[in-house]
Amino acid sequence: MKITTIGRGNVGGGLARLWRAAGHEVTELGKDGGDASKADAVLLAVPSGSIDDALAVVTGLEGKLVIDATNAFHGRAEGFDSLAHQVKARTGGPVAKSFNVNFARAYDDVPKQDVRPGNLYAADDDAREVVEQLIRDAGFEPLNAGDLDNARALEDFLPAFSAVSGNLGGPVFYRITPAA
Repeated sequence: MKITTIGRGNVGGGLARLWRAAGHEVTELGKDGGDASKADAVLLAVPSGSIDDALAVVTGLEGKLVIDATNAFHGRAEGFDSLAHQVKARTGGPVAKSFNVNFARAYDDVPKQDVRPGNLYAADDDAREVVEQLIRDAGFEPLNAGDLDNARALEDFLPAFSAVSGNLGGPVFYRITPAA
């Protein structure tokens, strides 16, 4: 699969590395932007206050499947139910909220786990299959949180997840499984 990441930081750069190792062709774009027209999927991993600016310098996004990994550390644009809805309004294609409730600094430890750690996502139906594949290819188990209307719940979950991690002494993974 051809993937374009918008953002080369801890999340964008880390996932690019994991996806390359899984055999994907990854193009990383930074602040100067670039072209995403050949991508099968796009990852957006920028500060929330930079979403519009980051998308404005990337061509070829119209109608593309975008995985939104942003969190609201740097504010929210008015008028959107979630950051993922903001992305959808700008790109016009299917969107998934994913990779925002895991610690990028722990990506190298994913393959060392006895059981795949979980990765929550909420997605439009047209994005579900691709985002689940990319979650697996990054070493995580996809945990479906429903449609994109639940993206805000994933964004709002981060403070609780960070508090648990801090109380346990550092980055943690999570796993959710049905009761026996």
